[in-house]
Amino acid sequence: MYKKIKEKFSKNNTKIVEVKKDFDFENSFEVSDFNLWYKNGSKQALFDININLKKNKITSLIGPSGCGKSSFLRSLNRMNDLIEGIKQEGSIFFESKNIQVKNSEITRIRTEIGMVFQKPTPFPISIFENVAYGPRSHGIRDKKTLTELVEKALKDVALWEEVKNNLDDSGESLSGGQQQRLCIARAIALEPKVLLMDEPTSALDPIATSKIEELILKLKKKYTIIIVTHSMAQAQRISNETVFFYEGKIVEKGRTKKIFMNPVEKKTKDYINGKIG
Repeated sequence: MYKKIKEKFSKNNTKIVEVKKDFDFENSFEVSDFNLWYKNGSKQALFDININLKKNKITSLIGPSGCGKSSFLRSLNRMNDLIEGIKQEGSIFFESKNIQVKNSEITRIRTEIGMVFQKPTPFPISIFENVAYGPRSHGIRDKKTLTELVEKALKDVALWEEVKNNLDDSGESLSGGQQQRLCIARAIALEPKVLLMDEPTSALDPIATSKIEELILKLKKKYTIIIVTHSMAQAQRISNETVFFYEGKIVEKGRTKKIFMNPVEKKTKDYINGKIG
């Protein structure tokens, strides 16, 4: 079992940081015996999840609908906390600190672990303000600094040249693919360490999907990326590692090429071959 210590800090000693002393910093996350229930414990969605997620790699989470992929993804930045009646047990260590401790700094966690959703969700404000939203909410008010952050984020998602002359236009005026790139720019404006992506191309056409995939491959140089996808082809095209979920459990995990070319578990093989889903 892992070794851990608890450090108390703040004037009232109310915050506790649980640190995993043997954490391997080649990983972004180390998950231990993690379980999750909905509806006040009456519906279990995740069962005894144990996995390490590697830093600066793209990891695809695959499996049939309702298998726990998105529930697990949302656990990695505590988004499930927003759901009434949620119950969670076990540990999720992010860079050695257990983010499942109840009084963890949620704002810090969600700043360092950004999220992009299935449907593009630009705010009904200008393109500039969409990207500036995060920095502003963290107290950055200087116009020059905000302008630099916005330009950098838009360049990082290959959107700058398309919108630089229309930054005052509404984010909702963009095409679907552009909106998704805008949402990614918004997520990386504060330079998180991890990007979580929940089927980020499922609502896009093939051309926009290709652009987002190219962007994901580019961003892995800076970020750890964990993506939920229903597309077996997409998982093979972009990911280094693949994790197969089935009925709330991890059935198999490993290098993407091995998972698809030579899976160990029969359920994995059946899913990849379309026999279950």
